[in-house]
Amino acid sequence: MVVGISGASGAIYGVRTVEALHRLGIEVHLVISETALKTIEYETNYRSQDIYRMAAKVYDNRDLGAAISSGSFKVNGMIVAPCSIKTLAGIANSFNSELLTRVADVQLKERRKLVLMLRETPLHLGHIQHMMSVTQMGGVILPPVPSFYHLPKTIDDIVDQSIQKALDQFDIEANLFTRWEGMEQTIGKAKKWT
Repeated sequence: MVVGISGASGAIYGVRTVEALHRLGIEVHLVISETALKTIEYETNYRSQDIYRMAAKVYDNRDLGAAISSGSFKVNGMIVAPCSIKTLAGIANSFNSELLTRVADVQLKERRKLVLMLRETPLHLGHIQHMMSVTQMGGVILPPVPSFYHLPKTIDDIVDQSIQKALDQFDIEANLFTRWEGMEQTIGKAKKWT
């Protein structure tokens, strides 16, 4: 799997995606934008080296000649978590000036799964049009919108639910949250939020 981490707020989504895949023994090819490196250090307790250790291979975002920039390099797909609007725009317009957007473009042209955990709100028409373009090309727009039916107790619980939803697109089960089993199964659980 390729994981791209762009510079949007929500760096923890990318970090936790890498952690989940690493824990499952899935080979991770990692691309982190320069802005994402700063965001990771600002928003989390992780350092770049912590994340690099969990990846099979880490690529410089400026290296357009990297193995993963070619469709002949076989991967199961790519998750961009979080996905900035700049990255979305680059992907939607096949503007491959950085490795992260180039690899996403390769997933689309090879008809492989591409999941973008878009982080921005509110959205204007240009953002929505870019999301539509990527969807029409076969990509999946999966904003990390929290749900509460699994009765999260911590921010990690909220983050993990979104990560599992992204992994579900690849049929990867990491058991990161309790799935909905119907109202009758949850009715006896104490409410956690007021």
